[in-house]
Amino acid sequence: MSDFKQTIQRKASFAQTTRAVLWGFFGVRKGAEHDRDMQLNPIHLISAGVIGATILVIVLVLVARHAVS
Repeated sequence: MSDFKQTIQRKASFAQTTRAVLWGFFGVRKGAEHDRDMQLNPIHLISAGVIGATILVIVLVLVARHAVS
């Protein structure tokens, strides 16, 4: 249980996590940034991933509706 608490208390901010997730969606990451990603808070990482995926789906649906109409 103490490992879980240590993992959640990592120092990376939500903005840093969001940046990492967005670059991950884009598919471009450097090796040095991968090492920094090990400091990301997993709760922030999951939240940012879900938010990013939701926004991506909404944008794709809107683009598809616009293309069809």
